[in-house]
Amino acid sequence: MSRRVVVTGTGVLSPIGNSTQEFYNGLKHGSNGISSITLFDSSNFSVHIAGELKITLEDYFEKRDLNRMDRFTAMALIASTEAVDQAGIDDDQIDKNRIGVIIGSGIGGLNTFEEQHSRLLNSPRRVSPFFIPSMISDIASGQVSIKYGFKGPNYCVVSACATASHAIGDSLRMIKYGDADVIITGGSDASITPMAVAGFANMKALSKNGDIETANRPFDVERDGFVMGEGAGIIVLEELEHARKRGAEILGELVGYGATADAHHLTMPAPDGDGAIRAMKRAMEDAICQPEDIDYINAHGTSTPFNDRIETKAIKSAFGNHAKTLSISSTKSMTGHLLGAAGGIEAVASILSIRNNFLPPTIHYKTPDPECDLNYVPNSAVEKDIQYAMSNTFGFGGHNAVVIFKSFEN
Repeated sequence: MSRRVVVTGTGVLSPIGNSTQEFYNGLKHGSNGISSITLFDSSNFSVHIAGELKITLEDYFEKRDLNRMDRFTAMALIASTEAVDQAGIDDDQIDKNRIGVIIGSGIGGLNTFEEQHSRLLNSPRRVSPFFIPSMISDIASGQVSIKYGFKGPNYCVVSACATASHAIGDSLRMIKYGDADVIITGGSDASITPMAVAGFANMKALSKNGDIETANRPFDVERDGFVMGEGAGIIVLEELEHARKRGAEILGELVGYGATADAHHLTMPAPDGDGAIRAMKRAMEDAICQPEDIDYINAHGTSTPFNDRIETKAIKSAFGNHAKTLSISSTKSMTGHLLGAAGGIEAVASILSIRNNFLPPTIHYKTPDPECDLNYVPNSAVEKDIQYAMSNTFGFGGHNAVVIFKSFEN
């Protein structure tokens, strides 16, 4: 049993916009979402910049409710609300037993963990009874399903920076094979915290460059690490006939998914790009398309020395001669790296690129790297007709997930 799966809603919280429309405007204008860290005092840290949300959560929730949920869950709820509203699925006419929620988080409630650990050091009695249900990574999916009464498949994917793409791919499979008619999916992460920034910095993954205009520069020869971001990216996936029957607006079609492992190293990608190559090829096989059909790749593009070089190598291997004519960009250059939420907002970026016929830029690109010699859409968005867009996400532990969207055709 195989059914076509389309996108009927999107929701975004990102450092360059707190809605899909704001996010689109940021992508079109090459906005820089990186600024000084304000969520905690970073004066004693080696890293002082990040891609924080410009948001006041108290505008969306009562204080009592915020005391019972982590920041990442609040973000997931806000982005899901936008996606659900756009899709129009909060409707008693729709069978909610057939609507699932699969929202991933790379790290989960790290804010809650750090706060409650501080309380524990004073007295075990001070630890909140809401500590566990606020911290656990699956609670965002649970909260969204509770809010709307969605009773279909409900769980969380955790695969580091590949999390949201794996969640989207799992959702595609479940709808294709009849386990659900609609699934709200994507990712949310809020890890701009003292422990996370210290940990990533001490493993030399983060850029030590404090200049917000030059620190985050994927594929540039001067890159020296990624910049942390936070946010949530959610899409509503729906079986085509189900969407048609209720007159839903169809934003695009999800046609391909590939998932592999490097089986190489805890944090470094396989030097030959093998896992990434196989994931891209598998996604194209699933989409029943040829390399020449892909117009745009939203790259993993983290701005780390190893990732950008190896991803470029993998694209060349997977696409052959077509790699030279492909358009590739890293929207992380604008948002920073949202960890487990990256694949969610980058899926939305891919959908927006198809619907609006444009290529989001890789900003801050100045000095070419001889080993990164493809078209990375430097610094400014470009108008282009896009039929197929691929989104790459690769995570610590050797996790690789690739999804392919296409322009919807009857």
